[in-house]
Amino acid sequence: MAHYAFLDENNIVTEVIVGRDENEVVGNVRNWEKYYGEYRGQVCVRTSYNGNIRKNYAGIGFTYDLERDAFISPKPYDSWLLVEETAQWEAPVPYPDDGLMYSWNEELTDWEVTQFGVTE
Repeated sequence: MAHYAFLDENNIVTEVIVGRDENEVVGNVRNWEKYYGEYRGQVCVRTSYNGNIRKNYAGIGFTYDLERDAFISPKPYDSWLLVEETAQWEAPVPYPDDGLMYSWNEELTDWEVTQFGVTE
């Protein structure tokens, strides 16, 4: 079983489906990306749960970057940077490693404690 992402005219993922393995031959069909794409009238690109191809598993709203051959999630905050090796967004300040829970504050461009992790 393989997974395939359908793209709109801006290379944004509109749907992800489970389909035939890429090496499975049925009748004269050998290229499942092409087959599914022609059937649906959309560009179809294979994706992988474990990131073996195209760096990240596609999700609805992700962009397929042809040059990077990667699916990239929507940018979570304006200040975050794309890491080329992983095609994932990273905060400009590392997440604190002190056992507390944090959320990103874009106005401060820093992490803020959201919960102290105290069990009651």
